[in-house]
Amino acid sequence: MSASSDKFSDLTARMSSAAVMAVVGIGAIWVGGAWFTLLVYVICGALVWELTRMLGIVQNVALALAAVAVASLFASWSLFSGSGLLFLFIPAIAGVVTFDKHRLLHAAFAFLIMIACMALLILRVDGVVWMLWLALVVIATDVLGYFAGRIIGGPKFWPKVSPKKTWSGTSAGWVAAAVVGAFFIGVRGVGFEVVMFSVLVSMASQAGDVAESALKRKMGVKDSSNLIPGHGGFFDRFDGMLGAAVILLPIMILLRFPPIVN
Repeated sequence: MSASSDKFSDLTARMSSAAVMAVVGIGAIWVGGAWFTLLVYVICGALVWELTRMLGIVQNVALALAAVAVASLFASWSLFSGSGLLFLFIPAIAGVVTFDKHRLLHAAFAFLIMIACMALLILRVDGVVWMLWLALVVIATDVLGYFAGRIIGGPKFWPKVSPKKTWSGTSAGWVAAAVVGAFFIGVRGVGFEVVMFSVLVSMASQAGDVAESALKRKMGVKDSSNLIPGHGGFFDRFDGMLGAAVILLPIMILLRFPPIVN
């Protein structure tokens, strides 16, 4: 097998899985309502299950903690108030009580998962346009970064943490995000700031990817699970979206971006 073909050995499975996820994800985003909420609940539960399994928790306990996370998100979203947001802390607390080790590691990632999932639910209420913007920024960052990194190559971004990530792929992701943002200039009166926010969200998406890579390296695992062919697990696929959603929440609250589009 040539070096070129080896670089793309996982491309068929990766693209097939990506196509299925894109259809399900974009369909749920477009329909909204209960379907999108249900999708976020499923992602939340899968992410917490994978997190706890990576940290060495047995299957039954991992499933229980995943159920706690989904129930907590449901309670927080149903109440949707200051006191309701306190439910987002419950999965982290449950992990601290349950774990013998890696307690703080679990608490940090579990809380970020909950914050990210809540951000997605809030953003979809603000309108399908900006949810699609977020998804396209993350997808463009990942896809162009993947191809640029393998075709151009070059210096590694952080070889000790993420050996495959290159500076060429990283910077290509920023360019892709800026291009996506440019297409949204003029929507609901937004200007060039959407391009800047797109690049910022792209960087946060990449930070989420690096954070998950660091977690897997620390725990000595290649993938978060084997649930998604070519991608590993949900954590491997949604790490970028998690990082993007986490940074987007304060942007929505403090800077009031994006504006509501019905």
